[in-house]
This record gives sequence, structure tokens and C-alpha cells, in this order.
Amino acid sequence: MKHVTTLTREPERLAGLYSHLMLHAAGLPNDALFAKMIASQMVGDGALPPGLGLGAEGYARLLVRHFPGSDLTPLLEADVPPAAERRDERQDLVLLMCEHRAGQDPSELWMAEIVAAACMGGDHLWQDLGLWNRADLTRLMRENFPALAAKNVHDMKWKKFLYKQLCQQEGMYVCRSPSCEVCVDYQDCFGPED
Repeated sequence: MKHVTTLTREPERLAGLYSHLMLHAAGLPNDALFAKMIASQMVGDGALPPGLGLGAEGYARLLVRHFPGSDLTPLLEADVPPAAERRDERQDLVLLMCEHRAGQDPSELWMAEIVAAACMGGDHLWQDLGLWNRADLTRLMRENFPALAAKNVHDMKWKKFLYKQLCQQEGMYVCRSPSCEVCVDYQDCFGPED
């Protein structure tokens, strides 16, 4: 079932949770992006599994490192491993991003796990992540995986772009057209993400 994401049905609560997290932010890379994802998840937005897909231990470490002293303790359901048929796919996405990470902060590794978990969702990647717009996702990609982001020269939608990179690594080219510009599905890959 496709999870339909809106910015939120609870804008005041979302803003309050985000503000609270940012008051406790450690001043590290990705603080603001993590705060948006966590706040969105707490109001039921996005498609990330509990704990942003990091599992209880990883999620707890993220909270302590990025938001020390925050009294927000989101409830974590039991860790839900990815479906067996998608486990390899998810791991391939993590490896792709880790191969292109900036190497500036350990949170890039968490970000790769979180983005890969969100790729299992059914909406645009920025929505599945619980981000507030596509610009947030572009920032995430440029700051955490700059070499990979630099390859997206035609502003392809990020989820499609990541999967295209995986296919190219494997030598698979499944597009029906010899170039994107003449493809009948061009708008599906490059159109606006509303």
C-alpha cells in the first residue's frame, strides 16, 4: 500500500518538535536534517520504519550524539528487519552511498542507512524520509554523498537516480530509449516532485 505523505496534518506540533530538537542540537553536520526526520516521524509523516531504520541501538546513539539533553524519547517499536526479498537491495543502496560519502562526519553512515530504508517507501524519497521539501533531500545528498550527487547533472529524481546508479554498476540498462531526453517516461524521472 502506498503511503501518501503530506507536509503534515499537524504543522504546529511538527514545528514544536523540530524546534525542541534544534534547541538541543550538538552543532554537528546533519542535525537539522535528522531533526526534521524525527519530528516528521513523531507526527506520523514519512515512511521510515521505527528509529529511522537504524534499529533501537543505532537510533539511541544518534539521539545522544546529535540531540544531547533532549527529553524527547520517541517510542520505538521492536526492530523490524527489512523484508528478506529487499534486504540485498537495501544493502546495495547503503554500499553505493558509503562509497561516495564525504568523509566529514560519522553521521554520513547513519544517513546512508536511513536513505536506503526510505527507498523502500512508495512516495518521492524526500517524502518517505519525512523531509519537508525536495531541497532538503538535495542538501542531504550534496553534503553527505557529494561525489554521487555530482553525477545527478540533469536533476533526476533522487530515488530513480540511486536505482539507476545501481543498475549501471551491474551493467544493466533497462531504459527503453537511447537517451533520457527522448524517452516517453521523461517526466516520470525528471519532472517536479509535488
